[in-house]
Amino acid sequence: MRRPSNKLGIYPGFSQRDFRLIAHGGFGDGLNAYAHSMAYYKDHLYVATTRGNFPFMKARLPIGMDVWPVECPESPFDLDMHAEIWRYTPAENSWEKVFKAPTIIGSHGKPIPRELGFRGMVVYQPTPTSEPELFVSTWSPARGPGPNILRSTDGRNFEPTCEPGLGGLPVTTIRTMVPFKGRMFTTPAGSRGGNPNVSAHSVVYESSDPGSGEWEPVSDFGFGDAGNKTIFEMAGFGDHLYVGTFNLEGFQIWRSTVEGPKPYVWEKVVEKGAYRGPLNQCVLSLYPFKGHLYVGGGIQGGGVDTQNRIGPAPPEMIRIAPDGHWDLLVGESRDTPIGRKEALSGWLPGFDNFFNGYFWRMCAHEGWLYMGTFEWSSVLGYANRRRWPPAFTNIVNKLTPEFLLEHSCGFDLYRSYDGVNWVPVTTNGMGNPYNMGLRTLVSTPHGMFIGTANPFGPKIMPLGGDRYVPNPRGGCEVFLASSDA
Repeated sequence: MRRPSNKLGIYPGFSQRDFRLIAHGGFGDGLNAYAHSMAYYKDHLYVATTRGNFPFMKARLPIGMDVWPVECPESPFDLDMHAEIWRYTPAENSWEKVFKAPTIIGSHGKPIPRELGFRGMVVYQPTPTSEPELFVSTWSPARGPGPNILRSTDGRNFEPTCEPGLGGLPVTTIRTMVPFKGRMFTTPAGSRGGNPNVSAHSVVYESSDPGSGEWEPVSDFGFGDAGNKTIFEMAGFGDHLYVGTFNLEGFQIWRSTVEGPKPYVWEKVVEKGAYRGPLNQCVLSLYPFKGHLYVGGGIQGGGVDTQNRIGPAPPEMIRIAPDGHWDLLVGESRDTPIGRKEALSGWLPGFDNFFNGYFWRMCAHEGWLYMGTFEWSSVLGYANRRRWPPAFTNIVNKLTPEFLLEHSCGFDLYRSYDGVNWVPVTTNGMGNPYNMGLRTLVSTPHGMFIGTANPFGPKIMPLGGDRYVPNPRGGCEVFLASSDA
């Protein structure tokens, strides 16, 4: 029986107490840090992980930490970094590991996992009469052959469908896959040299039969703008495929009907980060809802791009109408070359939370739009602050890391019925301060599932401590909220 609706006939939407924890501790292994992708397929929920994020970041990225939150060996590959896929059976409330990345020999002659993580997952039906198939996009080690797209027709066997790197491209990861107009679209998202979000190959690829592994480019490189370092996110909305870019001068959003001669004709509808500039560096999420396309932004690195010295800054949200007009929903009201843009919701960037680095993922369920964030205050007790802007350091120093961990840390989840008025569902990571991000949300007949990013396992250095100890709250978590009484 469903929960009672209000007088307007609107289901009231979920609150934090509606969510039930159904998986914790990284499925029993704290190295399963991110529930990085999720899909509902043939009456089961599939959750794919990325492992050991902190050890990997320490080895590859210029991130300043006085003490790393978790134990990090000299090489992250001294740990088991083989990504996994788990399957949940709602009727039995049970989990099963159905796939673990195999071991291969890397270009340096040593054994490594074929996949470190799975950043995307989507159900695709090749023809109206054929069976749906489950596709998973992968993250390859830098010394591996490149990313692939895996396919499963039974939820247990996952096989590569194409040559690594979509046919030999020098990239390391594929993030987004979008079915649209009877075809599948994708693009590379990262490259070697510690660039998980910059592919240096910003091209849209299309396949009418992704199971065959045949892909062809359908856009010019960067849409003719070398500043578009990556096409980071895609979504179908109305008659157009929309794509959002990573650009150091501010993201761009382009669209095409993806019809006619190839490469298709593409139209730019948003530029210069909606006129906020570098602080709207990247499009993290795109989602159609009630006649508009919603756009969540962010800065790579969780809101602080140390490589390019951009940020820290919280993200903004805009929405695009079918005619290409866009509104500012959450952000800084401002004058732009196309007129005044007021933040219609009244919320400042990051829903008034400076530590929200991404508007990471969105999902519609029972008439409500849900938006999850990445929130990075949990690392403040470990971070090297010596290069931070003085004004920001002065504010942070007034709050102890212990106070933040107890009162502030953890992702935010907000919901809206009309896209303008937003209310919080949780602002503390569903009660776990180590849940830095809400990475996955899926609407299903059983309710809405959400999966977290939690890299604080399996052992952690307590704030003020002198040794690493087990952290039972480390590792990704999965929750379910159901409308059934």
